[in-house]
Amino acid sequence: MRTREGVGVGESLLVRGGRVVALDEDGTGGVLDVRVRDGAIVEVGPGLAPDGEPVLDAAGGWVIPGLWDAHVHFTQYVRASTWVDVAGTAGPEEVCARLATAVAERPGDRAVVGFGYRSGPWSRVGTVAELDAVAAGRPLVVIAGDAHNGWLNSAALAAFGLPPRTGPLVENEWFAVFGRLDDLPGVSPTPEQEDAVVAELAARGLVGLVDLEFDAPFRAWPARVERGQRSLRVRAGVYPHQLDEVLAAGWRTGKALPGGDDLVAMGPLKIIADGSMGTRTAWCCRPYCDAAPGDPHPAGVANLSEEELRGLFARAEGAGLAVAAHAIGDRANQAVLDAFAVTGASGSVEHAQLLRHVDVPRFAGHGVTASMQPHHLVADRDPAGVLWADRTDRLYLARSILDGGGKLALGSDAPVSPPDPWLAIATAVHRSGDGRPGWHPEQSLTPREALAASVDGQRVVPGARGDLVVLGADPVAEDADPATTAARLRAMGVRATVCAGRVTHRES
Repeated sequence: MRTREGVGVGESLLVRGGRVVALDEDGTGGVLDVRVRDGAIVEVGPGLAPDGEPVLDAAGGWVIPGLWDAHVHFTQYVRASTWVDVAGTAGPEEVCARLATAVAERPGDRAVVGFGYRSGPWSRVGTVAELDAVAAGRPLVVIAGDAHNGWLNSAALAAFGLPPRTGPLVENEWFAVFGRLDDLPGVSPTPEQEDAVVAELAARGLVGLVDLEFDAPFRAWPARVERGQRSLRVRAGVYPHQLDEVLAAGWRTGKALPGGDDLVAMGPLKIIADGSMGTRTAWCCRPYCDAAPGDPHPAGVANLSEEELRGLFARAEGAGLAVAAHAIGDRANQAVLDAFAVTGASGSVEHAQLLRHVDVPRFAGHGVTASMQPHHLVADRDPAGVLWADRTDRLYLARSILDGGGKLALGSDAPVSPPDPWLAIATAVHRSGDGRPGWHPEQSLTPREALAASVDGQRVVPGARGDLVVLGADPVAEDADPATTAARLRAMGVRATVCAGRVTHRES
């Protein structure tokens, strides 16, 4: 990759000699140049002459629009770099053993946070007393891999002002704590850690994300831009408990936020309609396959009544805010789509994991985006074979939604899955994360379709945002074996990333 002095400083750039990938039709355009001026594409064509702007030589690489992650919890992902990995644990005893090792290796009074356990297959949930035995006076917090419950010791409960209890916090009770992790000693990320993560994202070709962090990302991102972080575009979400602040400020979805330098815009109102499959709190139309006799919630639970859902949707619609509605179970998805229909709100269903077939056409019918995280199916595949064995053919219906005229947006839900767009694209294509064949491969996407669902609707055309990625291989090529295609996508080399005319990553 050859560049002229000064690339990445201004907002104008000439990207020369790249093969522009067509996302709406088969094939790839010829070798073309792309001129970006004042952060937007102004010209695409062969042999464009430099007009005073820096030049980035694409050297025959493949050029695509900048990639987006449609669902991220940014601060949690930054924090996750210091968390203890407790994924794949068989029960509370194994979690405690890993935490005990971490506590011994990290002396002092800083809180220790673990992440990644999934208690759905366990014979029992962990207790506060077990964590107290690991570290009685030092805060310990263990977060489920789907982020829908948190297991705390007594010191952590006291730090949050919570009364004693015996077991984990779940759903709404937990979310109120999740957004306050910075209250614990040593948990708050540093600006240097944040910048390192932004650089990591740029190296993967990401130019933008929808940040659905629990603690006011609409405040955090303008502050980051003001201190010099200018490598990402962000749409910053808001939750119901912060809604009054956003409405009082007059901020509307898509509008630039003060201090964000046109890189940060107001995002959607995030509403969590139900829980997760792994914690058996996803709201379903019929009971889980292994529901025990006497279970008070054999089909999961709703976090909000349908009346409350519709009230929030209506409030968002009246205020000019899109809605990002978390729905995992088929009953939750039905209720959320009903709320979109009744209120006329715009926005997305986040996850859209388990659907009734009759609800699939409603995405197109109501103009609602299915915001999916394909890599989640890797962790969900085996538990779903137990918990939802009678309905696995209705999970992650990406192909059905697309064929029905619906719109897809792919993401990660980081830190639940890594914020790697190529991992998401590869999983959408193969629907497997190991040596097994694709899981319900009839719902697979082509590489071109998955890529088109990862660029926030942009194309490499005049008038589009000046956000580009130069790749070392053809991202829409397909092999006869989808596993081979997926492996190539996961290994995709990003030569350069351009956000708003600035080079934010360049291959060394």
